[in-house]
Amino acid sequence: MSGSQREGESQGQGTVRRVLQRVVLPTSRDTDVLPLYVDPDRAQLDVNTTGLTLKQRGRIPPAEPNAQVEPDPHAVLGRRRYRVHESDRISFGTYFNAFAASYWRRWTVVSHVTLTVRLSGHDASVIVYRSMPDGRAQRVDDETVRGDDVAELSFDLSLATFADGGWYWFDIVAGPDGAVLEEAAWVADVPADRAEPGTVTVGITTMNRPDFCADLLAQIGGDPDVSAVLDEVVVAEQGTRKVADAPAFPAAREALGDRLRVIEQANMGGSGGYARAQLETLEAGRSTYMMCMDDDVVCEPESIVRAVTFGDLCRRPTIVGGHMFSLYAKSRLHSFGEIVNRYRFWWMSPPTVQPDWDFGERNLRSSRWLHRRIDVDFNGWFMCLIPTEVLRTVGLSLPLFIKWDDSEYGVRASEAGFPTVSLPGTAVWHVPWSDKNDALDWQSYFHQRNRFIAALLHSPYEHGGRLVRESFNHQVKHLFALQYSTAELRHLALEDVLAGPERLHEELTTKLPQLRALRSRYPDAQTEADPDAFPPVRREKPPKRGADPTLPKGKVGQLASAATSAVRQALPKRELAGRFPEARLAALDAKWWMISQFDSVVVSMPDGAGAAWHQRDPDEFRDLLRRTLEIHQRLYREWPGLAREYRQALDHIVSPGQWAKTFEASSGQENA
Repeated sequence: MSGSQREGESQGQGTVRRVLQRVVLPTSRDTDVLPLYVDPDRAQLDVNTTGLTLKQRGRIPPAEPNAQVEPDPHAVLGRRRYRVHESDRISFGTYFNAFAASYWRRWTVVSHVTLTVRLSGHDASVIVYRSMPDGRAQRVDDETVRGDDVAELSFDLSLATFADGGWYWFDIVAGPDGAVLEEAAWVADVPADRAEPGTVTVGITTMNRPDFCADLLAQIGGDPDVSAVLDEVVVAEQGTRKVADAPAFPAAREALGDRLRVIEQANMGGSGGYARAQLETLEAGRSTYMMCMDDDVVCEPESIVRAVTFGDLCRRPTIVGGHMFSLYAKSRLHSFGEIVNRYRFWWMSPPTVQPDWDFGERNLRSSRWLHRRIDVDFNGWFMCLIPTEVLRTVGLSLPLFIKWDDSEYGVRASEAGFPTVSLPGTAVWHVPWSDKNDALDWQSYFHQRNRFIAALLHSPYEHGGRLVRESFNHQVKHLFALQYSTAELRHLALEDVLAGPERLHEELTTKLPQLRALRSRYPDAQTEADPDAFPPVRREKPPKRGADPTLPKGKVGQLASAATSAVRQALPKRELAGRFPEARLAALDAKWWMISQFDSVVVSMPDGAGAAWHQRDPDEFRDLLRRTLEIHQRLYREWPGLAREYRQALDHIVSPGQWAKTFEASSGQENA
């Protein structure tokens, strides 16, 4: 087969054959990723004079999820070639090589798919399977190689019964001399007006990750299939450590040539970086799509091609996102799509998703939840393909710096009739969210402000549903936990929300230095890496019954703990606590109900790099609590009018013209 996205001549009146998805193998010999490509967990076969028989009662047993067999990295012969040893059975029912039929059935014009396999090896067999939405597998078809030459096998498969879920995949059973998969692909006859592949501009926002970013650029530039659909890579350089100075950058520059453009600009966060690439894509006027991609990911290059192909064949312009695997545990699926709970206005995984799923422990075929089609509201911008038609219709990113830009955009696009699909088989490896905790540092401002702005723009509830009440509850918990810097930043966020949308562009480059200066005034924000930086633990009295507080049980226990914590805030601070911490707590144990029992406590940071000394301040607590009550009452009261104000301003704020003015005004500014 050729390397282009179109294969063969017209297959009939008004149709043409296109490759939907190629079977691929890892670009390196990293054994951690092999379970995402091949799966050898079937029982080994005996070969005798009567043909292939199984050692176990003559039948193929189901996959044993707890007895996974490691794939052989030496069997990988290239990007698309794989050796199956004699009498072995290998399944390509894997994340990257199975065909997610239900997604193609639901969102695209494709109604039938053809599996084409080029295979050598006398008596080697290909067996095709499908799954039901509940994960039950069914055998569909099979064919055996008769002879020693490379055989061209083809299986025509309907998508008609994949309304709610299900995949196709195939296994290879080797004969007595083994077998070699030369290549395989899932192809389809599509309308002639969908014959030519669309093209993409990849937009990368980078901030002081030069080595990561340069490696990613080289990876994109080094793949010939990506090259066939790539117009340009636009890097929004917002850091002081430049990607152009990375050792790998010359190779990336050589691979991409004049299709690489690095634009230096002031630090505007992810939203400003992606908006720059979105604007540049529109102004160039040649790409069908713009793809957002983080600078600190490792990409499966085939994912870019698959996203473009899927987008080309969607019934309507559709945002196509990829999934996130952990960069530190590469077979572990961290994000399989996101939804927004409109009543809480909070992002989350869909209810049927099993988080942090490890394909090294449990393969695709035995992971029943993965066979149901999962629909989403948005896809993270670590990898997300946006049609330029969507950009022209609904505008660019909101100027939010970081947080909620991708989720708000997905909701906004959906309201305009453009869905988002998180497409299986399309993914990057990224630092997982579980290894970060950015809800307590300067980023807490953006979490709070941007969540409220997104809700004001899109919440269907007159007063924002549960958002105002939930925000108040969280604010009180931060106060009980002596996290005064976080509470102050969250309060400032709400003040800025109430100030209206006019300053969003103006403050895009100035807000971060203000937040850092404000936060630095509080002890809980001043971290020390040296474990001996703080005085030793001393208490005026030993803990009651010799034990520290434990997790409150049930609603009654939580209310009692909250009441006890509230009473403590009114008491004078113990004198000794001003000179010595009363306890040291690991980050995992630093819950509000635990910290609230102390007047001062050293708390480890979530990243394990240091600790901070939290100290109770009754005056600070009373002032912040008073302001917390006032601002949440005001938010609830003014919500309807404030929502109208934000919604009326939205088109202007996200317009290419307004963003162009912001970029022009910020040129020459130094990065913070």
